[in-house]
Amino acid sequence: MKGLAAGGSFTSCARKSFSMPNTQNNFRVALVQMSCSADPDANLDKAADRVREAARAGAHVVCLPELFQTQYFCQREDHALFDLAETIPGPSTEKLSRIAREEHVAVVASLFERRAAGIYHNTAAVLEDDGSLAGTYRKMHIPDDPLYYEKFYFTPGDLGFRNFPLHAGNVGVLVCWDQWYPEGARITALKGANVLFYPTAIGWHPAEKAEYGDAQYSAWQTIQRSHAIANGLYVAAVNRVGHEHGDVRGNRVEGPGLEFWGGSFLADPFGRVILQAAHDNEDILIGEIDLHLIEETRRNWPFLRDRRIDAYQPITERFLDK
Repeated sequence: MKGLAAGGSFTSCARKSFSMPNTQNNFRVALVQMSCSADPDANLDKAADRVREAARAGAHVVCLPELFQTQYFCQREDHALFDLAETIPGPSTEKLSRIAREEHVAVVASLFERRAAGIYHNTAAVLEDDGSLAGTYRKMHIPDDPLYYEKFYFTPGDLGFRNFPLHAGNVGVLVCWDQWYPEGARITALKGANVLFYPTAIGWHPAEKAEYGDAQYSAWQTIQRSHAIANGLYVAAVNRVGHEHGDVRGNRVEGPGLEFWGGSFLADPFGRVILQAAHDNEDILIGEIDLHLIEETRRNWPFLRDRRIDAYQPITERFLDK
């Protein structure tokens, strides 16, 4: 199914049966590529509308971009911004849970989690299609780069890599910087995921775009396509779009800001990009997770069968000096 522009209208689709968990059937996923304003409440309302839109277009699982409730605030270190965090469950999951229940659609929502005083996480909440909280994934790999000062805000995840056996099907969730690490993708696949969602906030430094922009986007897409190939599953990368200065309620970062490159995509188990959004427009991509193709691909490329699990102990070392 091709990408559908956000904000467009859709005809109603047939409703699904919910009598028992779906372990045999294909399912459809939606990737919501959206821009974010300085108003967190407006962003949450916008995301809720996009979830409804995707559900009514036939999606069974909808994934929102990383930290979609605000512009990307990690462009600076500011203690006052910890006030943006909330508990899970909390107000945002309550609103999205209601949408999930009303539209019979599962939702992956990346949130700034307040776990306890002084402990905050970059967390994806996974909501089942009855509105219940299926679980959470806390971002494991935390970057610290110019205008991506996440180590100031986020404690590394401690829940490990997870598969969520939703009513629609088995989905894994990792977050942004996790996408560069094959270990996370492998473990999530080994736990049974048929699709890896990567809610993301990644973009260009404007001064670097002309020289490095194409190569940076290509590398980002290539590493994730490789996870699809190596593990014989689907990969859904869900990015935001727009030029941002980390503006939150009128408090912004001076300077050139970041140009988030959009380009959200869905890759199949061969690593083929079957859906891709533009770099500069909002979009909703909807595609099918074909379980037969996963089975067929893994039979012909039996990478999981041929793993030498007896020889991989060195992977747990930071570096091998000899």
